[in-house]
Amino acid sequence: MYIYFKLEYLKPEYTDISIVERIKDSTRYATSLALSGTGRNQHREKAMIKKVLLSAAVVAAGTLQAAADETLKVAIANFGEHPQLNALVDGFKAELTESTAGSDRTVAFTVDHVNFDTTLLPQMLEKISAQNPDVVLTVTTPVSQVAKNLLAESGVPIVFSAVTDPVAAELVPSWEMGDANMSGASDALDIAATLQFARNLLPDAKTFGVPYNPAEANDLATLDLFKTHAGAHGFEIVEIGIDNVNEIQARITALSGRADVIYGPSSNLIQPAIAAVASAANEAGVPVINSDASLVNEGVIAAGFTVSYEKIGRLAAQVALDSLDGTAMSDIAPSRPSYDDHQPVISASAMAALGLSIPDSLSGCGCIVD
Repeated sequence: MYIYFKLEYLKPEYTDISIVERIKDSTRYATSLALSGTGRNQHREKAMIKKVLLSAAVVAAGTLQAAADETLKVAIANFGEHPQLNALVDGFKAELTESTAGSDRTVAFTVDHVNFDTTLLPQMLEKISAQNPDVVLTVTTPVSQVAKNLLAESGVPIVFSAVTDPVAAELVPSWEMGDANMSGASDALDIAATLQFARNLLPDAKTFGVPYNPAEANDLATLDLFKTHAGAHGFEIVEIGIDNVNEIQARITALSGRADVIYGPSSNLIQPAIAAVASAANEAGVPVINSDASLVNEGVIAAGFTVSYEKIGRLAAQVALDSLDGTAMSDIAPSRPSYDDHQPVISASAMAALGLSIPDSLSGCGCIVD
């Protein structure tokens, strides 16, 4: 009886105050109406009506507050465990968490990977789709390409990352706009800057070796960029096609006398096996400039010229936030690292082991490690 009475007498005319305050005011209004009668049970009815209506207001207020506290479900689809990719994921999570701190949004992350096994990608992405996430981060080109195909009809925004050329990979139509449900952050190095660093480090070098996987779009895009910019820096590109890790030792060793320096691209085939590349190159007496600095700091590789993958993760998070705030993915242009996001690192011990000296022009760079 009393619940029906409450619903019947809610005041409908309030529009400029909060819903919670409207319910509280309607409680007082309904109670005053109910108490207009007389009788021996008037006081008992008064107490019961006020108790029911005030309880309803409290419940309603709690429900509204729970609705206001939004939990964003963010799924991360990684290709596998690797220092660069892990740094990207950490940067993405940190940026989203920091950007939503103090708001009514909280972020719940799930992270999955397939240990670099492409045959497991459909299974991983179907699992993620079943979780109904608000946004999906895909890490690397293979993961992003499969996700675009499998999740096309889901309507879930997909943010790619660690993709060198999203246009060549057919993830977006151009560098100026995203796809219907996809945009993201490229890890494209400034190739011209990389070649300039190689020239500064090795002023007498003439040939620049680039190993690549012919089956990976990222690698082919990187190779094309090196070809485009090499001449301006006095280099001739030597291509080294490698489609199996078991071929690395023989292919790199064969470069002795053909390449004056070898570059280690951010390839899903080359980077996990970069220690083998470095070992073969060192035996051949050829310095390596890698796109990751880890082995440079250990004295295994002569130099690194890198993009911060933690920064790429943060750039990807900004794309995700734009999408979650209502911007259409097609209106979000893919981002890429600026020149200032690159960092040179030179190993003095690795250079010395190859009989090479560090030019005086780099002595004050603050980038030389033992």
